[in-house]
Amino acid sequence: MHIISSYFFTLLRKILFLWVRTDVIGNDASKLGLDPARPVVYVLQHKSLSSRLVLEQEILKAGMPSSQAALHLGSETLRRSHFFLYQKRGRTFRKRPSPTISDRLRRLIEASHTNELDVQVVPVTLYWGRAPEKEKSLFKLLLTDAWSVGGRLKQLFVILVHGKNVFLQFSKPVSLSHILEGSPDTARATRKTARLLRVHFRLMRQAVVGPDLSHRRTLVSRLIRMPEVELAIEREMRTAKIDREKATLRAKKYAEEIASNVSIGAVQFLDIVLSWVWNKIYNGVAVNNIEAVKDVAQKGSVIYVPCHRSHIDYLLLSYVLYNNGLMVPHIAAGINLNMPVLGSLLRRGGAFFMRRTFKSNQLYAAVFTEYMHSMFVKGFPVEYFVEGGRSRTGRTLAPKAGMVAMTVRSYLREPKKELIFVPVYVGYEKILEAGSYLGELRGKKKQQESLFSVFKSIKNLRNTFGQVSVNFGQPMYLSQILNEHRPDWREQPLQATDRPNWLKPVVDDVADRIVVGINAAAALNPVNILSTFLLATPRQSIDATILVRQSELLVGLLRACPYSAEMTCPDVDGPRWIDYLVEMGLVEIRPQKLGDIVQLDARNAILLTYYRNNILHLLALPGLIATFFQHENELKSERLHWMMSSIYPYIRSELFLRWSEDELPARVDAWLAALIDAGMLSSSGDVYHAPPPGSLQAVCLQSLARSILPTLERYYTVIAILRRHGSGRLTDLELEERSTAMAERMSILYGLNAPEFFDKTLFRNFIHTLRSQRVVSHNEEGFIVYNRKLDRIADEARFVLDSDLRQSIIEVAEDQVTHRSGSASGAGAAA
Repeated sequence: MHIISSYFFTLLRKILFLWVRTDVIGNDASKLGLDPARPVVYVLQHKSLSSRLVLEQEILKAGMPSSQAALHLGSETLRRSHFFLYQKRGRTFRKRPSPTISDRLRRLIEASHTNELDVQVVPVTLYWGRAPEKEKSLFKLLLTDAWSVGGRLKQLFVILVHGKNVFLQFSKPVSLSHILEGSPDTARATRKTARLLRVHFRLMRQAVVGPDLSHRRTLVSRLIRMPEVELAIEREMRTAKIDREKATLRAKKYAEEIASNVSIGAVQFLDIVLSWVWNKIYNGVAVNNIEAVKDVAQKGSVIYVPCHRSHIDYLLLSYVLYNNGLMVPHIAAGINLNMPVLGSLLRRGGAFFMRRTFKSNQLYAAVFTEYMHSMFVKGFPVEYFVEGGRSRTGRTLAPKAGMVAMTVRSYLREPKKELIFVPVYVGYEKILEAGSYLGELRGKKKQQESLFSVFKSIKNLRNTFGQVSVNFGQPMYLSQILNEHRPDWREQPLQATDRPNWLKPVVDDVADRIVVGINAAAALNPVNILSTFLLATPRQSIDATILVRQSELLVGLLRACPYSAEMTCPDVDGPRWIDYLVEMGLVEIRPQKLGDIVQLDARNAILLTYYRNNILHLLALPGLIATFFQHENELKSERLHWMMSSIYPYIRSELFLRWSEDELPARVDAWLAALIDAGMLSSSGDVYHAPPPGSLQAVCLQSLARSILPTLERYYTVIAILRRHGSGRLTDLELEERSTAMAERMSILYGLNAPEFFDKTLFRNFIHTLRSQRVVSHNEEGFIVYNRKLDRIADEARFVLDSDLRQSIIEVAEDQVTHRSGSASGAGAAA
């Protein structure tokens, strides 16, 4: 009889898989940590023949122990190596799944306890379609367990509708012996095991499928009835002098403009399309630290905060999460992407749309705030870009705290579910928008943002775009950050409109931690490594052998002294890296009798600054150390540490470095040790020495210095202008504008192919940091006044900057003063 049953089961399995297609995660015995010497049993959430068939098919395909095999536990033998947590109870046509302690689970616990066997229980999550349920929707009515038609007929419909999209995830095994250790009897151990499994499946559903979705019409109706929105409607009636019906209609229009409309069909369609796109234009997508995300996704609401380099960021992160068994997030997208056809598709894929600014529109602000609050409270994963716009220079931009403030205030209003920020670093070897970015970096007017322009650029650029890295950073719990700032925050619940004084520092700190976390998860790749050395050469040309040795030396350094646990490094293969960049059209090889020369043309010299800037923060500390040895052959430890501590606050503020000023000395010592091990420095007692001139180590040290020198030159530009004009003579805006103009001039004169060299925002940030470091302040008239610290910083520049460059900056600063005085005299004469 057993042979006939087994044959019939196998036949059904083969018939089922003529229709069914699965997406499986975790079916690797070694990664699961399964011990082949110990018995294995699988647990499914719901009792279902079709689920058993799917489970057995994937187990056999992966070469794991069969779920249909008998399980021998000493004198006890179980007919099957699986059991179900939920079974259907009730009348034939009114069955509902309910948690039960099955006879097989009870016998398993008893046998394990009696025979002292350590059984490995593997929870297996299985979803037909991975579709989140919709409140008050026909889909939920038809295919949930509340439907009045019997279970088998219902499951047949489910197989027909969702058979092509079955999701299966194997979780790490639970050790029964570990459970039995704290349980004095088998009855308690059985209840404990069942409870642990129920919690596991509930958390897995939260991570993979998410909470029930409100039907869009239901959500919109609910939003405009929220108390804060109703107050905003009343204000709109008074200010716009319209009746309630018109004001309510306006609020409803805003809600419909904002709200997403997630459709599992659209998500599946985008998954198919994007799989084709990635395989067509990329050499794969490398995903790192995804396990940390899977863990926190079961603990609360996840806020994904990626860096923003390309429009592809929107789609790439959703693709990665969906293909790793996590729910697609609701994505904050600019209203400019809400175009016909495309906007509807993005909305169904999880996008909700927001205007660039809505400070002057209180009604829109209220609707948007309540929409975000409903997302957080219900536990939906959300994604937004803390930088605001895309980075045109390759650096991580200063955070714009608007969305972060909205998130923090929402949590303070109703801290039911933990909010967890997950920074995400997206590293490209070649950006899709390279052509438009290059034009903008050369001064061309910024193009209107559009996904159509992205795919147009794919058509025009025929070369490969290399590999993409998606690195997930260290998750950050909002409650922990609040505890650090305000231990009693739970005792002071906020209303939607409350803005206590302590809130802004918290929001600023959260935003800063996010961008620091993004940078900590940086990905090194052949393009940004070779770019660093090519751009450090005077003519953007270098001997191929030297370039290979330098790049391998740098990777060795960063592995010996890693920036963070989340950063990633490629396998070292210098010669192949050069060929790789040639294939992508980024560099050229010029054959020469004494050895091949790698060189850049003018276009790529500017473009590669983008990729070099992606990892500039990783090189900041060794680069700073290297600058001190450009004009000095030896330095005492005390002086070196003092100069590092003097410059570090400004570098940290600009590049969002992860170490506090208190942590800096230990980090500097670690880098000094790594540089000594690499032969790039030597030491005798407390004195450090530069390597012999002309050696590979000396050339590499010089290249590291040149990666950070433009930043120091920009700082000196501001200081020189401020000193030449005198204390109390310039406002912040005047200093910013004069510094930008001088930097642009110096860039032309000295051939600095770094467009960010004269970026206004960087000058603004430096001036702000000078003020926070109490080097400068403002008098009553709003002019900048400085103290002796500024003179000391200027004097130290001679140890770092080239004397000709320093003199040129001083001369141009004097010309500015003379020009300003002449203009003032002319204006006085005219008067």
